[in-house]
Amino acid sequence: MVKNVLGRGVGALLPEDSLDEADKFFMCDIDKISPNPNQPRSHFDADKLQQLADSIREKGVIQPLLVVRAHGNRYTLIAGERRLRAAKLAGRDEVPVVVMDETSDNESLELALIENIQRHDLNPIEEAQAYTRLMEEFRLTQEEVAKKVGRQRSTVANVLRLLHLPKTLQDDVVQGVISEGHARVLLRIKDQPEQLQEVRDRIVNEELSVRAAERLCNKKPQPPEPKASETPTPQPEGVPQAYCAALLNQLTNQLHTKVRIVQQGQRGKLEIEYYSSDDLNRLVSLLAR
Repeated sequence: MVKNVLGRGVGALLPEDSLDEADKFFMCDIDKISPNPNQPRSHFDADKLQQLADSIREKGVIQPLLVVRAHGNRYTLIAGERRLRAAKLAGRDEVPVVVMDETSDNESLELALIENIQRHDLNPIEEAQAYTRLMEEFRLTQEEVAKKVGRQRSTVANVLRLLHLPKTLQDDVVQGVISEGHARVLLRIKDQPEQLQEVRDRIVNEELSVRAAERLCNKKPQPPEPKASETPTPQPEGVPQAYCAALLNQLTNQLHTKVRIVQQGQRGKLEIEYYSSDDLNRLVSLLAR
C-alpha cells in the first residue's frame, strides 16, 4: 500500500472508503491518542502552534489525524502531531481521526516522515534529518527520496548539505535565528571556524541579507594587525664578535679542544667538546682549578 501512494500528497494516504466506515473515521477522545514515537519533528514553533490553536478553536480540526489501533482502546498517532498539540491548546476534547490498517514500525515511520515533509511542517534541519532517515533506514537514494516526497533531487541534496554545518548553527536554523538561505551561504566557509562564527554573528547582529552574507563569505580573512603591546621589543646586542674571537682563541689554547660561544642577545652559552671519558676528566680538572 505504502509504495503506491507515496509522493501523491497526504490525501493519497487515506483509504477511498474511509469516510464511509464509522470504524475508520470518527471523533476520538484526544486523551486516547499517544504521540508517534517515530515522529521526525523535534521543534514546534510556539507562535505558529498558538495560531493553529486559535484557528482550531474557531473552526475545528479540518483535516483528520492518521492513527492506528493500540492496546487498551487507545490509538497511536501516525501523522498530525502539530494538529494534535494545537487541539489540546485549544481545549478540544475530541479530534477527527482516520484509523489505518495495522502497519509495521517501518511503514509507520515512512508515513510519518513523508506526511510531515509534504505538509511543509518541518524546519530545514528536521527536513534534512527526515531525508537522512529515509535514506538510511529504507536504503533509498537521493533520487528515490525525491520521488517519494515530490521534490527535485537537487532540492533534497541542498537540504541534506545543511547537516554539514556545526550543531550550533543547525540549532540557529531550527530556532529561526538564521534563515535557510543564510545557512547555505555559511556552508561555503564551514571549514573555517573563526570566519564562520564571525559571519554568523554579523548576520544576526546586523540583520544582514543573504546577499550581504555572500559578500562576507567571499572575502578572504585578513590576518589581525599586531597591537602596540605586541610590537617586538628590540633585543639588546650581545658580546662584540671581535671580543668573542679573542676569548675563543684564549680558551682553545688553554683547554686544547674546540670551544664555541653561542649568543642569544645578552645571554648565551659556552660549548666545550671532549672526545673520550679521559678527555672529559682532563677538562674538568683544568676547569676546577
